[in-house]
Amino acid sequence: MSATPPESPRVRRPPTRPSFDPMTQPWVPSSLKFGPVPAKHLNPAWLRTVLSENIERPLDIPNESLRRMPGREGTPVEAAVLVPIVMRPEGLAVLLTQRTAHLNDHAGQISFPGGRCEASDVDVQDTALRETEEETGLMREHIECLGGLPRYITGSGFAINPVTALVRPGFTLAPDEFEVAEVFEVPLAFLTDPANYRFHQAHLPDGGLRQFYSIPYNQFFIWGATAAMLLGLCQVLSEAAAES
Repeated sequence: MSATPPESPRVRRPPTRPSFDPMTQPWVPSSLKFGPVPAKHLNPAWLRTVLSENIERPLDIPNESLRRMPGREGTPVEAAVLVPIVMRPEGLAVLLTQRTAHLNDHAGQISFPGGRCEASDVDVQDTALRETEEETGLMREHIECLGGLPRYITGSGFAINPVTALVRPGFTLAPDEFEVAEVFEVPLAFLTDPANYRFHQAHLPDGGLRQFYSIPYNQFFIWGATAAMLLGLCQVLSEAAAES
């Protein structure tokens, strides 16, 4: 990836909290136009073929940029996350983090490792690798970056650039205790089956409606921007599998 992150001075912005409990919102099973990715495709060689380019076409995921939280209007803050697919012998898995409860942004939520772009970063890939190392201790020598998924603008005012990557096992994690409550992995086969996604509609205090997806997995509740980007990955891989 070659996009160069712009300089973004650290401006202290008000904390964000959703005005509803996402876990208690009514939901229906997802009704998506694409199906699960066959197991035969879920291997590193096939992923390299599909993901080793910047994917910029629109995907069937919620557009959070239409409703910005109070105090988070204006130009979004550029950020990058790593979508780390760990090559386990028993099958591919996506590494995710649970953020600590005291953070200003997305407190307690499940997220990809990543964060704001800094002026010292070469590009968004460099941002994703640096932030992953700082947050989780996963060193870049274990990581093979592939390409990018579409830029995603959140209601909290971030423009997230997802960088897909394969990760070799054998790494040792050292999570940042201030930012990361837990690091865990979810099988890629689970995340690439649309049947595991729930579609929610939350009624907001101002009379608006927020639509979002969730992916419950064991004790973890993945929702919002992370679920949307995972759904985008699912769509990209599903459509590629259907064409192969």
